[in-house]
Amino acid sequence: MKEYIVDNMNNKIRYHDLPGEDTPILFIHGLGCAGSFDYPEVASQTCLINHRRILIDLLGSGFSDKPDNYLYTIEEHAKYLCNFVQDLKLHGFIIFAHSLGGAVALELADRCKENMETIVLSEANLDKSRRGSSSYEFGTYKEEDFVNGIFDEVVNENSSVNSMWASALSVCSSTAISRISKSAVDGAEPSWREILYSLPCKRTFIFGEKSLHDDEQIELERHMINIEIVKSAGHSMAWENPKGLAEAIKRGILYARGL
Repeated sequence: MKEYIVDNMNNKIRYHDLPGEDTPILFIHGLGCAGSFDYPEVASQTCLINHRRILIDLLGSGFSDKPDNYLYTIEEHAKYLCNFVQDLKLHGFIIFAHSLGGAVALELADRCKENMETIVLSEANLDKSRRGSSSYEFGTYKEEDFVNGIFDEVVNENSSVNSMWASALSVCSSTAISRISKSAVDGAEPSWREILYSLPCKRTFIFGEKSLHDDEQIELERHMINIEIVKSAGHSMAWENPKGLAEAIKRGILYARGL
């Protein structure tokens, strides 16, 4: 694992950088997750093995630092990731992102249009969080209440019904989870959906077969977004069908290359 200093306070993100000759893929994880937890099995699949694969833990998650005085907005995550890809000299790269990580990825993509080959999103947040989503629930609590009790309750409640996510969430900063969730509730201007539609590269959106939304698929296809489906999986497709997700990512890359 490697580390990268994101600011003048010496805060660091940590990441895996797996070698490959083909275009680098930057993996950005969702809420309460970590690249080091979600994506090793996906990234090791035969169809992606020739790519350089960079699996990051966002600040506040996984093995990365968890400062309490950081803003943790979606915009702030995108800012340091922009510096990160520039410092790694990724003059051509692919972004893959899941769920709320998709909002971070889209703000990053908006800053790095000229250096991107394509963007591949899996069930990404394109609009501000709505009632019924975890980020809406977390982001509408008072931060003090969430940090001082509700966070632990959420981890405990999910330990049996969604143990993989509970495990990853338990090592996140409760402050970071609260603040990025509030950022998701607040949304962005332009919206992440508008950014996606405006990107000049070819774009792919992945659904899990069990969580496919027909109306959303139709809307995305109307804007010339390529759609891929991961069989036998829902929203947590990296854990439910890692091989299927890797193959869907690769199909998105081949689509962008006209193959």
